[in-house]
Amino acid sequence: MATGPVVQKKFASQADLVEKKISFDKLSDHAYAYTAEGDPNTGIVVGDDAVMVIDTQATPVMAQDVIRRIREVTDKPIKYVVLSHYHAVRVLGASGYAPQQVIASRDTYDLIVERGEADMQSEIERFPRLFRAVESVPGLTWPSIVFERRLTVWMGNLQVELLQLGRGHTKGDTVVWLPQDRVLFSGDLVEYNATPYTGDAYLSDWPATLDAVEALNPAKLVPGRGASLGSPEEVRAGLNGTRAFIEAMFESVKKGVARGHDLRTVYHDTYAALKPRFGHWVIFDHCLPFDVSRAYDEATDFRDPRIWTAQRDKDMWQALEG
Repeated sequence: MATGPVVQKKFASQADLVEKKISFDKLSDHAYAYTAEGDPNTGIVVGDDAVMVIDTQATPVMAQDVIRRIREVTDKPIKYVVLSHYHAVRVLGASGYAPQQVIASRDTYDLIVERGEADMQSEIERFPRLFRAVESVPGLTWPSIVFERRLTVWMGNLQVELLQLGRGHTKGDTVVWLPQDRVLFSGDLVEYNATPYTGDAYLSDWPATLDAVEALNPAKLVPGRGASLGSPEEVRAGLNGTRAFIEAMFESVKKGVARGHDLRTVYHDTYAALKPRFGHWVIFDHCLPFDVSRAYDEATDFRDPRIWTAQRDKDMWQALEG
């Protein structure tokens, strides 16, 4: 009896229920990285008079563990939360820090207006483990300060640069740069041994944006996912790995489009091409359907990413994986 086609195959991430080991790494006297074996990272900047948190974890309850780690190294007030981009898993924990200011790029603010609600619903369904105590989320996180291209924040004598270097993971990507320490917090523009999610990306622009990151010459870097990178050699490995995945994935999709193949065929061909090289990276099986779908759009009729709704997620997953 053929019942397979009517069974909804779940997102790969919904089977990911194993808690990850937390690391809290000191990168300089001012910079710390909260990482969890490929789960979304949080960055911490300790200035002379205050603390800045870059990306918040997904819920206020999950933010409490970050705060506990911060309190092990400083009692200074958490004054700033910076959103590297708009994705729910990065921003919905913001209220847990009770910051004085929430800072984002103007493009990120515009994306929250346009698609924040849809993104929140879709990500909560995609990543149940990452939204622990989701009932503690009061709603969307709204910036209180927005900037265009560059904002300098002085935390006492510590210079903190918030930079929009170009489009990549989203159109609003912001990096946080400590020029005195040469430490960079990249958000999801850079990953390390973790599969880039490109469902809202500008794939044609992303490599040039990585070039702009590299031009800052960071000595240390906190990626969006994966271990903190504590040397120029590790930073280079993170940049090169991210670039290699983006370019290989997009090239494979463009070749399939040029041959007139449909999305499902392009997806399976791209999966086969990338699996040997990148299949061991965190969330490879989860990300690739979204990645290829966006790449197919960009290679055909959609220069700008379409909005992901919870229903669109399911329809896409079923079409490609079901």
